[in-house]
Amino acid sequence: MALEIERKFLVHTELLPLGVPGISICQGYLHTSRQKTIRVRLAGEQAWITIKGPDDNGVRPEFEYSIPPKEASYFLEFLCLGGKIEKIRREIDWSGKTWEVDEFLGENQGLWIAEIELTHRDEMVDLPPWIQKEVTGDYRFHNSYLSIHPFCGWDIEDS
Repeated sequence: MALEIERKFLVHTELLPLGVPGISICQGYLHTSRQKTIRVRLAGEQAWITIKGPDDNGVRPEFEYSIPPKEASYFLEFLCLGGKIEKIRREIDWSGKTWEVDEFLGENQGLWIAEIELTHRDEMVDLPPWIQKEVTGDYRFHNSYLSIHPFCGWDIEDS
């Protein structure tokens, strides 16, 4: 079984390196609960459907399959629940690891999240200076939650 092991962090945007190119991503959810999510993602000319199991503090089963972009577009337009997640993903190398830094757009504009994929749960990570606060165990920062409860509707104390 494939496992996703990752940590998530809020970002000090003013400390990010300048000029890092990104890719536009649009994703939506066919099903979302704390036990499982079924996600459709379109990034450029590539698309995937991803099934994730329950999150155990950053560790969860994950299965991902390529699908035709036209099918992903249909799912996003007609079958997904809640709102779409729109973001620009930038990959930034730091201390031998590649960080995925997401700048959220639309109703989640203003939110920036950095994720690092790990090989095991207890792996030590050298945090870049642009890391602000860890939110790994906070369900509110899952994209599936943000698709239904957008960041723009949060009270400032929520984050």
